[in-house]
Amino acid sequence: MKIKVLIVLLFVGSFGYAQEKNYTMQDIAVNKLIDGTLLLPTTIEKPNLVIIIAGSGPTDRDGNQNFLKGNSLKKLAIGLSNQNIATFRFDKRIVKQIRKGNVDKDMMFDDFVVDAKSVLTYFKNTKSYNKIYIAGHSQGSLVGMLAAQNNADGFISLAGAGQSIDMVITEQVEKTAPMFLEDTKRVFNVLKEGKTTADFPPALASIFNLDVQPFIANWMSYNPQDEIKKLNMPILIINGTKDLQVSEAEARLLNEAAPKAELKIIDKMNHILVPIEGDDLENSKSYNETSRKLAPELLEVIIEFIK
Repeated sequence: MKIKVLIVLLFVGSFGYAQEKNYTMQDIAVNKLIDGTLLLPTTIEKPNLVIIIAGSGPTDRDGNQNFLKGNSLKKLAIGLSNQNIATFRFDKRIVKQIRKGNVDKDMMFDDFVVDAKSVLTYFKNTKSYNKIYIAGHSQGSLVGMLAAQNNADGFISLAGAGQSIDMVITEQVEKTAPMFLEDTKRVFNVLKEGKTTADFPPALASIFNLDVQPFIANWMSYNPQDEIKKLNMPILIINGTKDLQVSEAEARLLNEAAPKAELKIIDKMNHILVPIEGDDLENSKSYNETSRKLAPELLEVIIEFIK
């Protein structure tokens, strides 16, 4: 038996499309690890900038993985830039490594934070933007919180968890395969001690592969509720009622930790930021359907927050 964990782990987003293109596009190499796409509005001299950080796994700048192509982050960037907000979205370092066939097996969660900080520093140093915001999607929400501290002008959490990743996964196992709950808790306790273990049921291999355990241990050392409290800046927390991976409850936990933040729960929006009218099958299929438009409220609330 193999557990289907909804969080995708490492190794294992009307209004959006305006009729006219109101931006220019430029590919930028921030450093040897990070490449991305900058969209610059053509009608404003010093725009606000939103740096978009992708979710877990080998996710590229458009919000896609190898067999999942919904272009969620590309749609978000285009939608914002057509409304006079500059955007920069980038490939996670693992994407470039996979393309070159040279994946760093010692990669840690902290490496993603380092990358996000380097992107923020790069654009701050240009002095070309009015204000710079970080928008992190899914795992990128926590990465963005850590990168934004004392450095960004605002933070946007898109479908970000409110608990540490071990708590999120434990809850998912309890709901989907409770017979493995105690094993899950036991392995997480080992990781908390800074150790690794091969003693876990084969059904949990997709979660606790030995190569991934150090990454998971690093990731679970951060509690989003603690980190969001450290942000002295405007905060917008967004989630959808059709999100199969991160529930509304996670967004509310973030809001409880940062009560001054603005919370927006968008009806029928799923994890890749598109509206779902039907059941879970439609929801799952949408991850590979590029033709779907973003939930209209999503862009509206972000633009209002920034402007």
